[in-house]
Amino acid sequence: MFRYITRRLAALLIVALGVTFLTFFIMHLAPGDPAEMVALARYGQENLNRESIELIRQEEGLDKPLYLQYGRWLQHIIRGEWGNSLSTGEPVLKEIMVRFPATLQLTLAALVISLLISLPLGILAAVKHNTLADYFAMTLALLGVSIPAFWLGLLFMLLFSLILGWFPVYGYGTLRHLVLPALTLGCGMAAITTRLTRSSMLEVMEQEYVISARARGIKERDILTGHALKNAFIPVVTMLGIQAGHLLEGAVVIETVFAWPGLGKLLVDSIFARDFALIQGCVLFFAALVVMVNLLVDISYMYLDPRIRFEKEV
Repeated sequence: MFRYITRRLAALLIVALGVTFLTFFIMHLAPGDPAEMVALARYGQENLNRESIELIRQEEGLDKPLYLQYGRWLQHIIRGEWGNSLSTGEPVLKEIMVRFPATLQLTLAALVISLLISLPLGILAAVKHNTLADYFAMTLALLGVSIPAFWLGLLFMLLFSLILGWFPVYGYGTLRHLVLPALTLGCGMAAITTRLTRSSMLEVMEQEYVISARARGIKERDILTGHALKNAFIPVVTMLGIQAGHLLEGAVVIETVFAWPGLGKLLVDSIFARDFALIQGCVLFFAALVVMVNLLVDISYMYLDPRIRFEKEV
């Protein structure tokens, strides 16, 4: 098991290194002069001149070739020195860690809501295959996939805030503030997971060991809980790992719509402010989160399917 985790971690470190490479070079392809942005943030518009820009260019090493700049930046990243925000002057890592709890709270709540919706609906649709319950669940899933998250958020605002007055439109700090953004973010994920749960359950329910269990007279409920669910959840767990990235991606939109003070809102604000250091830091942090989630998903396979554990040990 330790060897398997070590191999997976080594592979994910290579992915993380590739992310740093792409993040750095894509940011340098963006319009604008980084040295001018730093000088503008440090000296202000009134004191901005060509001499100050060139001084910043030399101090920050921006006059060096890109590969040397990348190596220097990567060394700082490894040491935990992510630079300072051009907008606030605060360390980038500090800004990220201040906003991260809000994003973590939102994504975890959205994940819980997604599972509470998708697993019962997917299992019900599989058990009641080709019935009214199945058609109803799949119709909801189709709507969830088709409706854009930002538009769904606006609909929830209109219904639950302006018409019913149950929840606030924006803000942070209480459970009432969390409900609408988490529900908006979780519904899109629930739609995909519902369809996957249904198809996985239908496939498992047709396996020989399930048919044999029915032939031995085992109750359908015991077959479902003791045989089918655990095996059917392996593709679902895979999808949850993949959708972790979509949750973070969706958080950028949802946090902007609901003014939620998380990493997504921080990233959008930094893009508008052309804060290169903060943009790079946010993108890199998002990528690191996705890498860690994928590692946890790989480890969970070994507990859901003993065959994977046996193959790795052999």
